[in-house]
Amino acid sequence: MSTWQIVRVVAGSFILLSLALGIPGSPLYVSQWWLAFTAFVGLNLLQSGFSRWCLMETLLRKLGFKPGC
Repeated sequence: MSTWQIVRVVAGSFILLSLALGIPGSPLYVSQWWLAFTAFVGLNLLQSGFSRWCLMETLLRKLGFKPGC
């Protein structure tokens, strides 16, 4: 798996998990403050789309994961 795939899988997982923890009525509901984490992940994805830089991707490359599409 390349770095861009890992970033997207992790971001998608974080969004789904934080929605499950933050939406009232969900069986996993904890607090609506989890929706702030959803917004944080979304803002980071938006920022990386414009700047073409992602901290997680940089860290994954340093850990030895292969970059590229």
